[in-house]
Amino acid sequence: MAEVEAVLLITTLAARDEAESIGEALVEKRLAACGSVVPMVHSFFRWKGSLRREHEALLLVKTTKAASAAAQAEIRSRHSYENPEILELPVSGGSAEYLHWLASEVSPRLSDSSAG
Repeated sequence: MAEVEAVLLITTLAARDEAESIGEALVEKRLAACGSVVPMVHSFFRWKGSLRREHEALLLVKTTKAASAAAQAEIRSRHSYENPEILELPVSGGSAEYLHWLASEVSPRLSDSSAG
């Protein structure tokens, strides 16, 4: 079997339910194998000239390099922020069994009509 090019997408959202909704949609559409929500993180950032402190939910998305662009587009289309944080981190290793499962659950096709 070919080596899996897995990536981890990270995004922060205004609320836990938004993170859960996006994570579930990504898995349903087979753009991700798994989404994990950290319900509350404390973020500090500068936005439009002001220092901001916000409570946000963190969504960790496990997907493949091939499906990453489509997954990011889906995140952007559902995200409530004007300029959402979407970071892609390469996965340099891990459990071979897990990575095989990840690859088997993700489809890079954009037009999976069975996903809704």
